[in-house]
Amino acid sequence: MENTVTIHMVASLDGFIARKDNDISWLTSNDDYPQGVTLSDAEIATFLERIDCYVMGSHTYEHALELGWPYGDTPVMVITSRPMQPKRESVQFYSGDLTSLLNNKLKPSYSNIWLVGGAMLVKEFIRLKLADEIIISIMPVLLGGGTPFFDELDIEQSLHLKDVVSYRNGMVELWYEIIN
Repeated sequence: MENTVTIHMVASLDGFIARKDNDISWLTSNDDYPQGVTLSDAEIATFLERIDCYVMGSHTYEHALELGWPYGDTPVMVITSRPMQPKRESVQFYSGDLTSLLNNKLKPSYSNIWLVGGAMLVKEFIRLKLADEIIISIMPVLLGGGTPFFDELDIEQSLHLKDVVSYRNGMVELWYEIIN
C-alpha cells in the first residue's frame, strides 16, 4: 500500500496558527480575489473522502470538538500524554513512539494520513522525517503574535513545490513535498 503522510495547517501570513488566546476566528475571510478558485461543496466532499485517517494532538482534538467536529466518521488518532476519554467512536488515543505508531499501526491500515495539528506534533513529525508533504494554507491576515506554525524547528529541511492555488477568499495554498 502506497502511503502519504501530509501535514496540513492553516496559518496567518506572519506564520501563526492561533492567536495568543488560542482563538482561530480569523480562519474565515471576506476578502475577494476575483482570479481565485472557489470550490463547490461537492468538490470539497470528494477531496475529503480521500483522507483515510487524521492525526492530531490533544489540544487540537479538544478544539475540534468545541468547533463541531469537522472530521465526520473518518478515523482520528489523537496523540496525548494525558488520560482522555473519546467523545466520538472514530477516535483513538495514543501515547508513545511516533515512528512505531506510524509504521506499525497507521501505515498498514491507511494510505492517505493527514496530520492536522498542533504545532509541537508537526515539528516532531518533521524532525523524525515521518511526513511526506506539507500543505499550508495562508490566510490574508497578520496576527502579530500567537502560536507559531514553525518555531525553533532545529533542523534545516529542503522542500519541493508541488502546487500553488489561490482562492477567491484570498487564501493561498502552498503544497510542498518534503525532500528526505
